[in-house]
Amino acid sequence: MISIEIFNSPCKHPNGLQWTNEGLYVMDQELDDVYLISSDGKIINKLPTITENGSGITVGGGFIWTASNGETQARPFKNTDTHKGLVYKLNIDTGELVDQFLTPDGGGIHGIEWDNGFIWVTAFNPKAIYKINATSYEIEHKFYVKEERLHGLARQDNAIWCAHTTAKKIIKYDINDGSIIDEIQLDHDDPYPHGMSIKGNKMWISDANFGGKMHSDTLMGKPSFNTIDL
Repeated sequence: MISIEIFNSPCKHPNGLQWTNEGLYVMDQELDDVYLISSDGKIINKLPTITENGSGITVGGGFIWTASNGETQARPFKNTDTHKGLVYKLNIDTGELVDQFLTPDGGGIHGIEWDNGFIWVTAFNPKAIYKINATSYEIEHKFYVKEERLHGLARQDNAIWCAHTTAKKIIKYDINDGSIIDEIQLDHDDPYPHGMSIKGNKMWISDANFGGKMHSDTLMGKPSFNTIDL
């Protein structure tokens, strides 16, 4: 095991992470609430959102952005559910909807990462990572990847890390051409990486312990928060 478990999860299915100066934002895939927690796992705030099948979260431009990954399999439907792949722009204080846009390929979305006025998102058809203008929602750039099941994203230097959940692999891609710069292969007893965010010299990952109908064989038995030294 190369990762270190830090604390117990505040929610049932922590599927997205984003570190900020205020604390660690967490996207719960079960009830689609957003948590803000401290570095020792204490809950600072909790916001309800209209996100469905919440699979990723980032913070930037004064807003929370959530990856709404289509039809939920973790809770009963709500009247706000769309069953579509969407990015939601939310009020950072209340969690209320400000704006939204469809995913680049019209399909599901897991990873999402703020980058100085742009948002990086994962796509599955084809497998790619897109850079989106956070104002116009136009596609600025994209590159294709070969590894399956793209999940959490984290920007670093001239690269972006992407968690590939089923393979328990985290790959660092060059943001210009998508070439592989580095990779981390987790051990069999490490958690499956879903949410991901960098703080200092550590990579934080969360295991949502949920695979839905397609990935029910990729469960460790509990949600977890772990760190990896970079």
